[in-house]
Amino acid sequence: MSRLDATSLLLSPSPTPPHKPTTPRRLICVVSSTLAALGASLSLLLLVVHSAPAPNYGSLFLSLASNDTAALHLRALTLHPHVAGTRANSLTAAYVCDAFSSLSIPAHITPYSVLLSYPVERSLSLAVPGRATTTSFALSQETYPNDPYASATAEVMPTFYAYAASGSVSAEAVYANYGREEDFAYLASRGVDVAGKVAVARYGRIHCEDIVHNARVAGAAAAVVYTDPLQYGGAPGEAWFPDSRWLPPTGVQVGSLFRGVGDPTTPMWASSEGCERVSVEEAMDTDDMPGIPALPVSARDAAEIHAALGGDAAPADWQGREGSPVYRLGPGPAILNLTYTGNDTMATIENVFAVIEGAEEPDRYVILGNHRDAWTFGASDPNSGTAAMIELAQRLSVLQKQGWRPRRTIIFCSWDAEEYGLTGSTEWVEENREMLSSRAVAYLNVDVSVVGPVQDPDNSSQTVYDSWVKSNISPLDQAIPYIIRYTMTSCGWRNSEIQGSVGTLQRHFRITAASIWGMMALRLADEEILPFNYMSYPVELEAYTKVVENEVRGTAISCSPLHNAIRTLKTAATKVNGERKELQRQLSSNQLKKDSMKIRSLNDRLMQAERAFTNREGLFKQEWFKHLVYGPSEQNDWESASYPGVENAIASARKENTTESWKFVQHEIHRVARAITQASVVLAGSLT
Repeated sequence: MSRLDATSLLLSPSPTPPHKPTTPRRLICVVSSTLAALGASLSLLLLVVHSAPAPNYGSLFLSLASNDTAALHLRALTLHPHVAGTRANSLTAAYVCDAFSSLSIPAHITPYSVLLSYPVERSLSLAVPGRATTTSFALSQETYPNDPYASATAEVMPTFYAYAASGSVSAEAVYANYGREEDFAYLASRGVDVAGKVAVARYGRIHCEDIVHNARVAGAAAAVVYTDPLQYGGAPGEAWFPDSRWLPPTGVQVGSLFRGVGDPTTPMWASSEGCERVSVEEAMDTDDMPGIPALPVSARDAAEIHAALGGDAAPADWQGREGSPVYRLGPGPAILNLTYTGNDTMATIENVFAVIEGAEEPDRYVILGNHRDAWTFGASDPNSGTAAMIELAQRLSVLQKQGWRPRRTIIFCSWDAEEYGLTGSTEWVEENREMLSSRAVAYLNVDVSVVGPVQDPDNSSQTVYDSWVKSNISPLDQAIPYIIRYTMTSCGWRNSEIQGSVGTLQRHFRITAASIWGMMALRLADEEILPFNYMSYPVELEAYTKVVENEVRGTAISCSPLHNAIRTLKTAATKVNGERKELQRQLSSNQLKKDSMKIRSLNDRLMQAERAFTNREGLFKQEWFKHLVYGPSEQNDWESASYPGVENAIASARKENTTESWKFVQHEIHRVARAITQASVVLAGSLT
């Protein structure tokens, strides 16, 4: 799976680099990939969806959809597993670069040397006192009968966790539910000692890097994480892949245990040739690394471990699906013998770029991105997105032959090593920080919010927008924001929200995604006035503020600073909205030239307002992240949080419950209020 993930990019002034960054992951499943270091926030800017780009080119773009073309690219990209840093993935980089070049779109590859991680040796066995035999787990995923790709499947890298510590552990097992902080706290409250044990946890609430981190903090010597049928197996008796979408009993979800972003040897700066680096040993010794051995295992293997656990029965919400055996807490009597040896080594990754230069504003960038590397074949995540991006570029190349040229520059990005920690995108952003800070208009992830009349692949009588509205799905929700250190307007679209048959989605996903993605890109690249509407921002911020008020009820904390700042933002948004409408009127009546400085000035304010929500000191407990309104949750870096610094401060205050800790919550509220006020000043366009 990819990280979230989804990306905003306001390059704020660089503070003194903290020792370690922390990172949000997969805030949107498919965005998974992303310019994740371009940081992301949809800023809750609803791109105005009522008008299409220049009718002739917009209509032509939609008419050029070809699933056959996208399918050919997808097949070529997924013939072999292509983990970052391998020859197979280098071949996919060459393929994507050649595909862009064949369309007469200038393309190039930018390599980086980064720290990656691969498995050397793995073993896991189960011993139970009184049993004569020890169960050794195969740690392999079975293919299904008559699998036409069985030979290629043999090329898949053994299941592992990137950056897991090398070592051997033999200890009693303890069941830790989803591996959250509260799960380990519950074990402590029940007198279940995790120290020195092997924590056994399941996916379902947080991701593997946070599970293993929490296990280490709780004192565990090692961790085993599995996919429970409750979340991944369907109802009892239901079939699994290839007969349905459910994970087979031997299926395993792998991933990276690095909680930072980018190359671990170059924290906060680009991994350029000849750059400063920390040693591999130093990089592996930071708090962002897991620090203990860990392995992902299948539901089948986990079932044997559960059957051998004793102790008290786990609570009802810790149990498996109907028909499963009773899950017990342990510790023991099950003893797990776990060995892992990894190869943490410097390797070369390759980002691919293609550029269509803008005619009137070549120094303004509309960036489209998607990651390319995969733990296995990547047919869905990420290469369905890669195929859609190439198909989108092919349509734009036809438009170019018809005389079209974008007003602003369009940049296509194919990121490498996203699975390891948003590595390729982070390194490029760190290397181009200042240029992107002043020039990037927006970043569109592989899964983008709907814009324009794009046909629903499951119902040809309506658009995707219509289907979302009828299903009570807010189009805004499809562009789940995720914020990284640098902030620009960005969004991603989660295709899975379009409900329908799997077969239909497989046939039409790529062309629908390319159509939605491309229509949004055309509007951002071509319209004289950027289609950003800040009017929804105050509404959303008020909703977030009410959540904070509920969390601090009964304390002396006041949210008045937030309410006051939001009112100011609403006034500024109303003002700039009126200005935009007036300039649009003047443009349509030919009273204003398209290259007027009034337009440029308004666009700059619309573009820069999002940057004002950042703070150079960063979030409380997550200083690497600068956006104060949206960011990663400290407890789950796959999850975005609203007012994340405030959320972190409240969590700390609840634990410490001191006057100072609650006073700090008030400080964080004031910090967010100041940022909102700054955004208002930028939007209003006048000094105080």
